[in-house]
Amino acid sequence: MALVILCMKLRKHVLLAAFLCIGLFAFFFIVKTIVQTNDAHTTFEKYYAFRGCATLIAKTDTSADCALANGNRIKMVLYQGKWYLDGDVPTGWGYFTF
Repeated sequence: MALVILCMKLRKHVLLAAFLCIGLFAFFFIVKTIVQTNDAHTTFEKYYAFRGCATLIAKTDTSADCALANGNRIKMVLYQGKWYLDGDVPTGWGYFTF
């Protein structure tokens, strides 16, 4: 009887530890992704590499066109001091974009 109670207590602790580890992993993964994405938008060179551009086609102070390795072309624009895909600039409040 005591062995069963001990096993149940240990099982609860193991499940709690597993959920805690999964939660911490998810939290750090989300924070890492947000930091990497925010850093990629800061300069043209970082955003160019972040998007995987293979060839720069044209560039001005506020926009650039590049070709990806698969041949697709994308246009990047400077919006409020950060680089974005054309048509994909954020609207809304903070991280709550629409």
